[in-house]
Amino acid sequence: MLSAILRKPVARVVDPVAVILLRIGVTPNGMTFFGSLGTCVMALWLWPQGEYFWGTLGVIAFIFSDLLDGTMARISKKSSQWGAFFDSTIDRVVDVALIGALVLSLLKTDDRLAVVAFAALIGGFLVSYVKARAEALSFNCAGGFAERAERVIILLTAVGFAGLGVPYILAVGIWILAISSFATFIFRVHQVWKQR
Repeated sequence: MLSAILRKPVARVVDPVAVILLRIGVTPNGMTFFGSLGTCVMALWLWPQGEYFWGTLGVIAFIFSDLLDGTMARISKKSSQWGAFFDSTIDRVVDVALIGALVLSLLKTDDRLAVVAFAALIGGFLVSYVKARAEALSFNCAGGFAERAERVIILLTAVGFAGLGVPYILAVGIWILAISSFATFIFRVHQVWKQR
């Protein structure tokens, strides 16, 4: 939903950067790996220490690569089934690292919000799984509020502002993330059911 709205404005920034990276020899798959590794390291290193604000800034710096790799593949005409598979798989690894790092942090302080964060992780996986499975069976399956971009934005906003001391923002964000993920999963299952 959000990605469709922001596609043109973001492309004005991302496309020139992608061209420069291709010229200096960076590959789309290399960008996927580098950015995802950096994202995971920032979250798993800083969030469990309670460094929510600086950890979020670090994650944002690296997660920009998630916009670049697809653009680089399109511009270089090097899109491939392997590249699409690799990107999608690495996205799931990053999702686990982000919410997993938050769960670790919450468990350290015996915060019951850890259960809700874990539910949000499960919901996010269900959203991704139902789409992949449906498309493998030639069903159309897309949409819903909590697509990956929305889930990442909700998470980073909640964690980042929690790091600045905004009260209740983390709880509100994680509950929204969990509820919207399961709602999107149900929406997609219903969407496929109507096509049966």
